[in-house]
Amino acid sequence: MQLWVGLGNPGAKYAGNRHNIGFMAVDRIAADHGFRPWKARFQGQVSEGRLGSDRVILLKPETFMNLSGQSVRAAADFYKIPVGDITVFHDELDIAPSKMRLKHGGGHAGHNGLRSIHAHMGEAYRRIRLGIGHPGDKAQVANYVLADFAKADRDWIDDLLRGISDGAPALAAGEEQKFLNAVSLRTHPPRSSAGTHPERAPAPKPETQPAPEDSRTPMQKLADRFRR
Repeated sequence: MQLWVGLGNPGAKYAGNRHNIGFMAVDRIAADHGFRPWKARFQGQVSEGRLGSDRVILLKPETFMNLSGQSVRAAADFYKIPVGDITVFHDELDIAPSKMRLKHGGGHAGHNGLRSIHAHMGEAYRRIRLGIGHPGDKAQVANYVLADFAKADRDWIDDLLRGISDGAPALAAGEEQKFLNAVSLRTHPPRSSAGTHPERAPAPKPETQPAPEDSRTPMQKLADRFRR
């Protein structure tokens, strides 16, 4: 059994925020893979299902980002899931939009959700780092992550989330490179090779020959009609 956690803030006010891309990721997995309806548990929302042969618990903490670790700890204790079987999907300022990185362990890099999980669980969990880019000024970070994605971001967000969902069974099975490949196929699809066969041109239509000019006089035409 595995515990997959999407980080974000609860409520419609925050639903489209950059900080909530972790929620978006687990929502897409639940919808695409037939997980059970979300239910309120462990100070969050929980959905259960299977990815291949693996049972996966999806969790969206509703403690607000800074206290995410409380919800994660409650769920992990109930299901007796070790920290090594926890995967956290979260926004990442230091990665460009539409990019994704997978990481095991390490520091929290100032991310308040990860900081809270560190405090309750330690650092030896797997992270799916979803790039949202950086505003360029540290003083603008709070406003930036709590602002909605722009309309221009919708296409790459959809591609990224679809790729994560496509690769979710591989991620559950521990086939991490296969998971990364599935995401890449959505976010950076291969271009058509130069050797592909060009489309066949439509067959040309037969050319029509102009009718020969009739040089007969009106009297000849009338006479010819009576000869038939």
